[in-house]
Amino acid sequence: MTRMRSSEIATTFRHPFVLAALETTQPAGTYRLVIEEEQIPGLSFLAWRRTATLLHLPALSVTGGQHQVVAIDPVEWAALVEADERD
Repeated sequence: MTRMRSSEIATTFRHPFVLAALETTQPAGTYRLVIEEEQIPGLSFLAWRRTATLLHLPALSVTGGQHQVVAIDPVEWAALVEADERD
């Protein structure tokens, strides 16, 4: 039986951003990111492999409306976070 775990990160963007998985620009705000991982079996030490990176839309500060969860590329996400921090 494979063990699973997930962790949540809240990331705040100061500027609007665009992800390849989405057609529209996302406004600045704080977004909830969920990282899902599975344990790698058969090793002599505990190790995990990422299975999904999920972005919850809209930003946490937006109330009402439709809630959406989008699978995103973790490398693209890291680049967006870094770019927002530089600007």
